[in-house]
Amino acid sequence: MAVACLGLGALGAPMALNLLRAGHPLTVYNRSPERLEPLLAAGAQAASTPAEAVAGADRVLVCVSDDAALRSVLLEQPQAAIHGLRAGSLVIDCSTVSPAAGVAVAAALAARGVGYLDAPVTGGTEGARAGTLSVLVGGNAADLERARPLLAVIGQRITHFGAVGAGQRAKAVNQVLVAGSYAAVAEALALAERLGLDQPQVVEALRGGAAGSWALEHRSAAMIADHYPL
Repeated sequence: MAVACLGLGALGAPMALNLLRAGHPLTVYNRSPERLEPLLAAGAQAASTPAEAVAGADRVLVCVSDDAALRSVLLEQPQAAIHGLRAGSLVIDCSTVSPAAGVAVAAALAARGVGYLDAPVTGGTEGARAGTLSVLVGGNAADLERARPLLAVIGQRITHFGAVGAGQRAKAVNQVLVAGSYAAVAEALALAERLGLDQPQVVEALRGGAAGSWALEHRSAAMIADHYPL
């Protein structure tokens, strides 16, 4: 099964690497060409446009930054993917975008006989590297089964929420929880500092108790260091 990956950012690049390691032939495209190098070293083929990347692909994994980037790479730029996608292929959109954007893209692709799943992921860069993401899926159940072999490589929990757009609605719920937990960790660390406590010691003491959380485990060190790499 030939696979194309469009978007090689903090999540897209490690997901693409995991697909390569699982033995999937991969063609990759990214707006910033310097991000291609690790994928090329691992055996991927580079394309200069989205249309070139998806030509001949059975499955297309997309992970871009926002609604505008999604429309551009799939529909709007002169060499957008829609000009290279073949009927019967399937686009698996792992971007976090608005439900409306996904529904609009799905309709445009359906007119060309191309399937579409909105499949945003959660689990951070750590989960993307480890292949343990949670995948929140909206779309046709039959298309999900077609995508499942790839999704099983990038994630360990795959949940089908309903029609196209439902995956992005579930991701919005996730984002509320994540934002709240990050804010709670930041406020707790600030309080520890004001009380004269050693912040790393507080984290170590609390991580196994009722206050333990993914945010505390994976983001407290960056907050303490005031260092926020992608």
